[in-house]
Amino acid sequence: MYITVGETKHDWNTGLCDCCEDMEICCCAFWFMSCFMCKTVKEFGECLCLPLLDLEGAGAISLAFRSAVRERYRIKGSICDDCCKVTCCSSCSWCQVAREIKHQKRPITIINANVHMAPAPAFFDATVPPSSGFTTYPTAPPSNLYPPIPAK
Repeated sequence: MYITVGETKHDWNTGLCDCCEDMEICCCAFWFMSCFMCKTVKEFGECLCLPLLDLEGAGAISLAFRSAVRERYRIKGSICDDCCKVTCCSSCSWCQVAREIKHQKRPITIINANVHMAPAPAFFDATVPPSSGFTTYPTAPPSNLYPPIPAK
């Protein structure tokens, strides 16, 4: 996804408590939170071990990661809002971030695109005489193009 200058910010694609929107993410977070955090950070392109520095999932790493996702994907919000969500409901916050990353990585489909095809290249046929409209090209460069080679 490419972000253009001046693009307006938008809301998160799912709500904080919309955990049932993606049961795979919800179940993974519920049963294996540490692994889930590492997987989510890796999908975002950060170091896999980064969440291991965050003991309970409600610390500085979680806050910084949520803010980074919000800024990269141009989502409305503030650091204060991120802090409240990470502190009050860390697991829901991580699930929302994972759903957003998954949503942003989905393939983009373009409908009604105008496609301009280049014309097929014309091939030179040596059997056609020059009077048929084809331009003939010399087979060797002009003799005065290069300086003469000195004799030894």
